Amino acid sequence: MKALCGLDLPDNPDLLVGLETSDDAGVYRLRDDLAIIQTVDFFTPIVDDPYSFGQIAAANAMSDVYAMGGRPLTAMNIICFPMKAMDISVLQEVLRGGLDKIKEAGALLVGGHSVEDDELKYGLSVTGVIHPDDILTNKGARAGDLLVITKPLGLGIINTAIKGNMADNGLINRAVRIMSTLNNRPVEEFKNFHVSACTDVTGFGLLGHACEMIDSLELGIKLYPDKIPIIPEAIDLARMGLIPAGTYRNRDFRMGSLIGFDKVDKILADILFDPQTSGGLLIAVPGDKAVAFVSRLRDKGIEASAIIGEFTEGAAGKIVISYGRTSPCLSSSPASLP
Repeated sequence: MKALCGLDLPDNPDLLVGLETSDDAGVYRLRDDLAIIQTVDFFTPIVDDPYSFGQIAAANAMSDVYAMGGRPLTAMNIICFPMKAMDISVLQEVLRGGLDKIKEAGALLVGGHSVEDDELKYGLSVTGVIHPDDILTNKGARAGDLLVITKPLGLGIINTAIKGNMADNGLINRAVRIMSTLNNRPVEEFKNFHVSACTDVTGFGLLGHACEMIDSLELGIKLYPDKIPIIPEAIDLARMGLIPAGTYRNRDFRMGSLIGFDKVDKILADILFDPQTSGGLLIAVPGDKAVAFVSRLRDKGIEASAIIGEFTEGAAGKIVISYGRTSPCLSSSPASLP
């Protein structure tokens, strides 16, 4: 965003979501009952298996469409490939993984672009569709809404362990399964439970993306760290010092928005800022519907779904760390920290 400062960006009344709110994707109205969602994302491999990498990268790119409340319609491959250093079969497996995930989403692959590069990179440009009245932004929450997450934290730490050959096959397979899972199933329930805001948890970590949900609003978030689902192995790996560099950048940027963060165990503090790849959704749900919403998600197999906080009128723009929630709340069965 800093690179865009000072540039005269064109505006249009049909541009319903643009660059101003740091949202997950742009939204443009085509007609009164139809808008398109546009997003793009790509990155270097985080796992050794090329097919799994293709699936993760595709799921990650399409997640931005789901975070706006829409559904992916078409996708285009973005490929950087070292032709002299890797066999073409590697690229074919990456593309096969991405295509299988695109098909699972009910979308169509319509093209793409490739360049020769020293390092493999892959991702998608995705176009989705949504009714203009159904658009969800990251700043639509209301006081009294509860904050729901749909995937466990710790993926950045585990990916660091994978790169250092310090993760066993069972953990790798579980992390791949989480990262390659589409975020489509929660979206199917958004209308039924009157969801008011949504974003996905990716590179800024849980706390970074939660802060984006209240930036410039007269709202704060009361966060319940003991309710947050965590991949158990991520705790031991974090204790070993396998913390991504992005964790510290995320913390430095957002520490001024946190109240009571000194109460948080150091390892958990790292996990709350851990940059995720293809993480879950952060969803604002009316307080009287959140328990039923999480129950419904768990019935659909989204077992890590949990209520982890609430939006409040106090401490505008701040996240207040709070332990010992006593009001009705489904247990998230998070990993325990001493």
